[in-house]
Amino acid sequence: MANPLNPVQAQKFLKGLDYPVHKGKLVEAARTQGADENVLNTLQSMPERRFNSPNDVTEEIGKLS
Repeated sequence: MANPLNPVQAQKFLKGLDYPVHKGKLVEAARTQGADENVLNTLQSMPERRFNSPNDVTEEIGKLS
């Protein structure tokens, strides 16, 4: 990963998403919202699982830094 991602950066591309969602839906939503490669790469590097809330996503991004 090029630069550690601030979870707030990722969350702005995930606004309006209905949770729970799987990782693939997170990546798809971020791509649709115009996320840059750093955000997309970070989301893609997260484990395949269901995320129940934005907080779950933030916690997972924190583990990757």
